[in-house]
Amino acid sequence: MTKKKITRRNFIKTVSTGAAGLAFGLPAASYSRILGSNDRVRVGIVGFSDRARHALIPAMLNYTQELNFEIMAVSDIWNRRRREGVEFIQEKTGRKIVAKRNNEELYGSGKVDAVIISTADFQHALHCIQAVEAGCDAYVEKPFANTGEDARASLKAVQKSNRIVQIGTQRRSATNYIQADKFIRSGRFGDIVAVDMTWNVNQPGRWRRPHLVAALQEKDVDWKRYLMNRPFEPWDPRKYIEYRLFWPYSSGIPGQWMVHQIDTVHWFTDLPHPRSVVVNGGVYLWKDGRKNFDTLTAVFDYGPLNDMSKGFQVVYSSRQTNSAGGTKELYFSNGGTLNLDTNMITPKGGLSQRMAKVMGMEENRLPEIAIAEAGGVETAAITGTDNATSAHMRNWMECVRKRKKPNADIRAGYNHSVALCMTIAAMFTGKRVTFDENKQEVKIK
Repeated sequence: MTKKKITRRNFIKTVSTGAAGLAFGLPAASYSRILGSNDRVRVGIVGFSDRARHALIPAMLNYTQELNFEIMAVSDIWNRRRREGVEFIQEKTGRKIVAKRNNEELYGSGKVDAVIISTADFQHALHCIQAVEAGCDAYVEKPFANTGEDARASLKAVQKSNRIVQIGTQRRSATNYIQADKFIRSGRFGDIVAVDMTWNVNQPGRWRRPHLVAALQEKDVDWKRYLMNRPFEPWDPRKYIEYRLFWPYSSGIPGQWMVHQIDTVHWFTDLPHPRSVVVNGGVYLWKDGRKNFDTLTAVFDYGPLNDMSKGFQVVYSSRQTNSAGGTKELYFSNGGTLNLDTNMITPKGGLSQRMAKVMGMEENRLPEIAIAEAGGVETAAITGTDNATSAHMRNWMECVRKRKKPNADIRAGYNHSVALCMTIAAMFTGKRVTFDENKQEVKIK
């Protein structure tokens, strides 16, 4: 494979049009198989990650008996994770599943109908293409894609395949977010005038695994398969295990955290992506060799793409150096605030009688009410401690059964990927970034 240096020019090309073309060597599948109501859905785990171990697989196991699903195999290019995956499933189910060295082996076996994809950030969209081309439904972890080409290729593959794909932005299955969406759509909240979002932690070890890095040897993994369509570079265990700290394998803060929150903006407003993005940040404190920022603030302009006179601003701020402020999502209208931390709607910030009177206007202040009461949404009982992930997994499993669109379908994943690609471009270039709707490409000013 030809070596390519990752330059600023190559970076801009990557985020705007994507990396090299995709060629996975998998056989085309017939998409004709339709599950009967009594057919067992055979599931493969693509990437036995910490997320799979601690959240996704436990969520699925809550419903495997009721919905007639069964985990059959685990595919991982790291021999340690293959072994741990087999042991974990055996401990949880009493059954010993099959370990596959890679996805070609997994899909070539013909023994899986659906997969849970929980691999490195940059691999999600590419592994989704593999899954649907093999005729499998897929639950795909977020971020969906961090290059434009990967996002477009996967969108096209999924739409062509007619497979059921759920993207792992689980807020779309959380009761309080469903209630908030219903309240906003009712018109009672008023037009959104601004959104403030934060995600703050104080964790020098976040995304670090020094003991694993020290123990991992190149012979234990398939490094070339790991790189997929990213530029070749020599073996680096940090970029395999601590990939969230290094572009082009991850964008760090935007891909891990921001996409969850920005996805709710798309959902609540039916807007597909920002009109523009600017970003500031850097590695200010945790100078451990990482390339992705430990502190970031992004400002998004949202509104109708054909009417610049209307819109609102979204300010997203995140740091890994001080946890004050925690994780917040605040939606503002002229009448008050919808707070998805306290799950309350309040008149805070609304137009007071005194201020309105000066302009001959009427007071505009929302009542103080719980989102649950305002939204009036009834949901089924959900099993497990991570209710959002559990509900999201159940939604996907039910949609696989009924062949219906899931809560976070491929279009939702594509849209958050557009916002992410715009953010990455602004993050690394310092430029104001827009989006060419006709070409479906990021534009760097």
